[in-house]
Amino acid sequence: MLRVKNLHAYYGHIRALDNVSLHVQGGEIVSLIGANGAGKTTILNTISGLIRRAKGEIDFENKKITGLRPEKVVAAGISQVPEGRQIFGPLTVMENLELGAFLRYKKKEKKAIDADLDWVFQLFPRLKERSGQIAGTLSGGEQQMLAIGRALMARPKLLLLDEPSMGLAPLVVRDIMNTISELRKTGMTILMVEQNARASLRISDRGYVLETGRVVLQGPSDELMNDADVKRAYLGKDYKTFWEGRERP
Repeated sequence: MLRVKNLHAYYGHIRALDNVSLHVQGGEIVSLIGANGAGKTTILNTISGLIRRAKGEIDFENKKITGLRPEKVVAAGISQVPEGRQIFGPLTVMENLELGAFLRYKKKEKKAIDADLDWVFQLFPRLKERSGQIAGTLSGGEQQMLAIGRALMARPKLLLLDEPSMGLAPLVVRDIMNTISELRKTGMTILMVEQNARASLRISDRGYVLETGRVVLQGPSDELMNDADVKRAYLGKDYKTFWEGRERP
């Protein structure tokens, strides 16, 4: 479904991505893990059109989306839940959800939008209870639910999740991860960035480990979970010994 090939990206003169290649098949959950500054969020933002790539190609459903503006990427079927939620705090829960379907309102899809609102409220009953509440007054977990719900209102084929567990209590993290698993059962394809490697890999099919803008390891999630070097990479320790005894890809 998604193929990223030889992607390079910069922040000014600082290289953020160095020849990154990855793929996501339809119906998969794929995790990107690694320490802060490894380039995980940059990958999502480049796919979404928020950051210009310097080199490389991005294909989605066998069509090139490299260089498309963010709204065109959304129209193509990709929605992103950004790091830190970035909900519209002064607006109500319902207004946030309606904004997620902005492009669909322009196509006069009101009946389908109403059906998707019901679906989001089934996934997150607390959002229905708080539909008239100002979004900025929600708890952190509720704001994360809203951010996911808002992205789903665009009816994406591919959902990009950036740190969905950030700043949340363990029980809330469990609920969010369970919901992500349920979304996969509906046919949703998910590419997820997550610092909580254990929680992320537990619900993923495959994973990629990033270090300083490069993919250094990839494989099935169960194998990565049991790899001691992956644990060191995630914790940001022992980087000098990460490749001892291991051949670089």
